[in-house]
Amino acid sequence: MKKKNRVRKHEEFQKVIHNGKKFTNQSYVLYTLKKKEEEARIGITLSKKMGNAVKRNQIKRQVRMMCQDLIDFEKCPNDAVLIVRFGYLSGDFEHNKNSLEKLFSKATM
Repeated sequence: MKKKNRVRKHEEFQKVIHNGKKFTNQSYVLYTLKKKEEEARIGITLSKKMGNAVKRNQIKRQVRMMCQDLIDFEKCPNDAVLIVRFGYLSGDFEHNKNSLEKLFSKATM
């Protein structure tokens, strides 16, 4: 996923979370808000309780790859913030990807 397709600033995360719509499942919480940029952006966050920095960065890399496969950033109408839950750790890569795909379809991304 390219850097221009990421929500990076704290203020942008907060704006999407407080003003957007919320969708949930066992592994993720997804907040969406109409995009203002030319291409959609997505921000990924998770709790420090999910592991040390190495483990958290590995999870974020995996989720970014899933998003890159599932979302067409030019046609997507929303910016999003994706919060990874503890349920992510209990599933394998394919299960988590399917779960994320169902969540995106529910949010019509």
